[in-house]
Amino acid sequence: MKFGISTFVTDEGIGPVDLGRALEERGFDALFLAEHTHIPASRESPYPGGGELPRIYYRTLDPFVALSAIAPVTENLLLATGIALVVERDPITTAKEVASLDLISGGRAVFGVGAGWNREEMRNHGTDPRTRGRLMDERIRAMREIWTQEKAEFHGEFVDFDPIYAWPKPVQRPHPPIYIGGESERSIARVAEFGDGWLPRGGTENLGDLISRVRDEAGKRVPVTLFGAEDDAAKLTGYAEAGVDRALLMLPTLPRDETLRKLDELAALTRDVG
Repeated sequence: MKFGISTFVTDEGIGPVDLGRALEERGFDALFLAEHTHIPASRESPYPGGGELPRIYYRTLDPFVALSAIAPVTENLLLATGIALVVERDPITTAKEVASLDLISGGRAVFGVGAGWNREEMRNHGTDPRTRGRLMDERIRAMREIWTQEKAEFHGEFVDFDPIYAWPKPVQRPHPPIYIGGESERSIARVAEFGDGWLPRGGTENLGDLISRVRDEAGKRVPVTLFGAEDDAAKLTGYAEAGVDRALLMLPTLPRDETLRKLDELAALTRDVG
């Protein structure tokens, strides 16, 4: 099992360049960055983790900007969104951002996606929470057309554009891998329909059974990356036995020196689990 990091990069923690260098130096193979464009002051949607919404949610850097800063100071680190809130993003612009990141990184982009939970946040982007799943599906399919066709067009319920030209095209063919976040019935179906990987969360119950089901429905051995895995050797060993291909350890958002010390601890843990 490989090991990566999932985290929130903010204006109050370690900078992306220092973080990227530190991860590659310590042998982590991937970085998945969270995204929130903003947090509405109304705060009506309950935080899925319970309690008050952590400060980091208010202060996240744009993941594509942060990952683009990391790309030139690393060579092998996979640069991923975990997750990009597609329901809050224009598909034509986002397709260009993903392709641009893939180009400048030499084919290291991974597009982790999800529908999100903050209903007020998505409403501010003009998205009806009741139809966000269908909207996300169409936007992803439209982006795939843009990445793979010289002259792309798409006509759907929510996304509709006549033939367009859009470059750059991604380095990876047919496009950067799309990792589907979530454990719902629809999320599992999305993996089979257009996902290149599955991105469940740490602590998911009956994970081994779900992994088998995802792979059965997809008709192939879907790569599984576990988001926010606990830094516990026994649990990590159990995840490997369940069929997880990569565990993303959750890195708290801290100042530079504290982050480096925490990464040393996490790197030692991965060596112990081996």
